[in-house]
Amino acid sequence: MDLGRFRWLAIFVAVIWGVEAVNLLLGYTLNGWFGLRPRAVGGLDGILFMPILHGSVAHAAANTVPLMLLGGLLAVTARKVALPATVIIVGLGGLGVWLFGQPGNHVGASGLIFGWFAFLVARGLVEKRLVPLIVAAGVVVVYGTMIWGVLPGQPGVSWESHFLGAVAGVAAARVLRSVQG
Repeated sequence: MDLGRFRWLAIFVAVIWGVEAVNLLLGYTLNGWFGLRPRAVGGLDGILFMPILHGSVAHAAANTVPLMLLGGLLAVTARKVALPATVIIVGLGGLGVWLFGQPGNHVGASGLIFGWFAFLVARGLVEKRLVPLIVAAGVVVVYGTMIWGVLPGQPGVSWESHFLGAVAGVAAARVLRSVQG
């Protein structure tokens, strides 16, 4: 297997941890500067920066494993659409949070994680090909319980990011359905 297909994922996770280190040293001021703040013009840049900013080391660590696993599945089974799917999820999901999210500062990669989850599942259902269907089933078995994260309930957790990231993931699967692997 070509390990080069994982390069983008390794770089992305390294950027998250590099930003986390700087943010920690600065007392998490980067979150205030670059986090997504719904309906605030100054919070629009958060659409792009939200996935690389986290509220704590524990938050970044909690997102790293699913990022690596789901991103790895993308790299192996959806290599040609991994980047466009990610752009759609981050852009559409982030715009949704900016438009409809509750007031506050939204940070973290969990919207992207939920988007990748939904993309991989929806891709299997939309394309009806063997490999995407097997991946969809595996993702549901391993991460199926995370679907409860799209519901409101946990204080301090942006369920809107989870929900709208998942919606964007389904949209990405539909838009990119004709592109093989």
